[in-house]
Amino acid sequence: MNDRSSSVRAGLTHRASQVVSYYHPNTWKEKGLWWTGGLFLITYLVIVIILGLIWSRSPATFDVHVNALSLVNHDDSKLVPGVATTATAIRIAETLLDKPGGYLANDISLPGIYLDNIPNWEFGALTGLRDLMLAMRNDFSRAQSQSVEDADLEIAQPHFNYQSDSWILPSTESEYRHGTEALYRYLNRLSDDQALDGQFFARADNLTLYLEAVEKRLGSLAQRLSYAVGQAHLNTALAGDPQARQSTPVPMKIQTKTPWLKIDDIFFEARGYIWALLHVLQAMEIDFAPVLNDKNALVSLQQINRELLNTQNRIWSPMILNGTGFGPMANHSLVMASYISRANAAITDLSRLLQQG
Repeated sequence: MNDRSSSVRAGLTHRASQVVSYYHPNTWKEKGLWWTGGLFLITYLVIVIILGLIWSRSPATFDVHVNALSLVNHDDSKLVPGVATTATAIRIAETLLDKPGGYLANDISLPGIYLDNIPNWEFGALTGLRDLMLAMRNDFSRAQSQSVEDADLEIAQPHFNYQSDSWILPSTESEYRHGTEALYRYLNRLSDDQALDGQFFARADNLTLYLEAVEKRLGSLAQRLSYAVGQAHLNTALAGDPQARQSTPVPMKIQTKTPWLKIDDIFFEARGYIWALLHVLQAMEIDFAPVLNDKNALVSLQQINRELLNTQNRIWSPMILNGTGFGPMANHSLVMASYISRANAAITDLSRLLQQG
């Protein structure tokens, strides 16, 4: 028994010495494993960097009319009100999920985990999609305030509101896929010939409600972008109403400045939101064409889209610059805020025209 134990111990000792010897630096040097390991590491880092550069490219714009036709088998007779807008919502969702690298905001591995520009772009586009889904569920698909919600939009809207950075149980991608599937069902019901099956009401009041929500979103983005250079502004929250009150006290003068590491995050979030909004408004040019023509407002919406399209111009700088307002260096945030503010002012005018025109 002792001999057997001794032999087992000897065997284990010999095996342990072999393992230690194999991983000893001198052994690796003698066998050339340092070169192999170093080459593997360098190759891996090069691949990660190249993938990171490819995945960081913002998706290009697309033709909403062609996209809508492709989803109804190129049958013009099926381009009824709501088809272009719904098809655009589907394309936005699928772009988030299927662009190079897929959906990156919830990545926990390289290279997605170190990228921040495109995940912020994703969040901006997702916010635009969420705003549209809420309007479709509450307004566009309902005849009056007492009407019943559409069954598929009732499913889709909460799925797109699921947290944007969950990677498991359930993953963000799986929730957004379910939302996209519900949108496909809604689109099919819109474009079929069955009465009372799926509805989209292209009315001036519905469009006005959506534009009012967009106004607030654009106003917030323009403010956050302008904070890149820092500014002191007066508190005007209660201006115009002597009886107005607020829950907590706020100083009359407020100093705001975006942290340096957050400047590009806000820029790409705004760029992603405008990318989604641009396509939605282009789709609404199609779905709301009779309403817009009746109000002589089609050209106003087209001008808004021209302003928004400028925000998608190619960025030639390798990084988002933060020069002072009239300094020698560009300030990309202020340029973006300028385009957004001009478009927002035009949207305000368009909303007034739809209400009063």
